[in-house]
Amino acid sequence: MKQAVTHQAEYGHGDTTYQAAGGQVGIRKLVDCFFDFMANDAKYSVIYDWHPQDKEVSRDKLALFLCGWMGGPRPFVEKYGQIRIPQAHRHLTITAVERDLWLDCMSRALNVQDYPPDLVKYLQQQLYIPAERVRKVCMGE
Repeated sequence: MKQAVTHQAEYGHGDTTYQAAGGQVGIRKLVDCFFDFMANDAKYSVIYDWHPQDKEVSRDKLALFLCGWMGGPRPFVEKYGQIRIPQAHRHLTITAVERDLWLDCMSRALNVQDYPPDLVKYLQQQLYIPAERVRKVCMGE
């Protein structure tokens, strides 16, 4: 059953996005789905293989980061310290191809969550921004 529809204009203010995504539990479910898609679809192998063999820390880091990024509490900072996402990925070769693979995989994960369609659309649009920043840093632009 879909959650109550929140109008897209409200996302991005306070913790509305975080709450609409189901809080930390809902975001962890999203991240687990994202990593499962990466693990089970060969087209994502290049981005999946960037992560350490034990993917649990990567899953945890992304889930905790997204909590704060979506306007909720900032458990990533509490557990792992400050992070600048583009600089943290600087050592990787991320072109538009890898950026788009990451966005495609995340879009697939978003589309199977129990999220209202306007939240899915909002997150897809917003996730492009940091993904593109990462690409620019990795490509030295």
